[in-house]
Amino acid sequence: MFQWSDECEKSFAELKTRLTTTPVLTLPVGSDGYVIYCDASRVGLGCVLMQRAKVITYASRQLKVHEKNYPTHDLDLEAIVFSLKIWRDYLYGVHVDVFTDHKSLHYMFTQKKLNLRQRRRLELLKDYDMNMLYHPGTANVVADALSRLSMGVVHPVFHISLLKKCVADPTSIIPLESVAMKDSLTYKKEPAEILDCQSKYNVPLVVLATSAYLQILGTQFS
Repeated sequence: MFQWSDECEKSFAELKTRLTTTPVLTLPVGSDGYVIYCDASRVGLGCVLMQRAKVITYASRQLKVHEKNYPTHDLDLEAIVFSLKIWRDYLYGVHVDVFTDHKSLHYMFTQKKLNLRQRRRLELLKDYDMNMLYHPGTANVVADALSRLSMGVVHPVFHISLLKKCVADPTSIIPLESVAMKDSLTYKKEPAEILDCQSKYNVPLVVLATSAYLQILGTQFS
């Protein structure tokens, strides 16, 4: 039987406070310029979007299978392209400074010899009013941490700004007074049968047949 202890109550109160206050995150303001910090590792890509020294949103994703063979130079370039694509609605037509810890990317617009992948990426970069600047990796701690998260603890793409927008909408906020825990928690056991199992990118996918699921199927196909 689950016991709701004082420590649980304290953690729950802290969670409510964190979800209803924004000491760090902020919403974008007008057409003021933006700043992006990007980084890449052999695990994934990470980036942070900021405006007026305030964080607007974070994003990260795992490397695709073919990207694991990219050289470091191209991985850092992919992190920049990733950030520009997912935040295009914010960045298109507005000046943005992009910081990366790979110094050679600063000279990419003037390089004469580029491979085919770099040329394609360069065409996308030219659509934006941007400056590419160098930022030491030791100081780029947030983007670096996002790029190194393992698959088990990071969603392929995660936007904290979505949570911020939800909290800012009065119709989406549940009054704290109405939040309560039941005195007892119960559960119901149902028989299940594995119908199919397959693996994609090392993530197991299992289809279970429960009584409720079979009842829905019978309604749809009867």
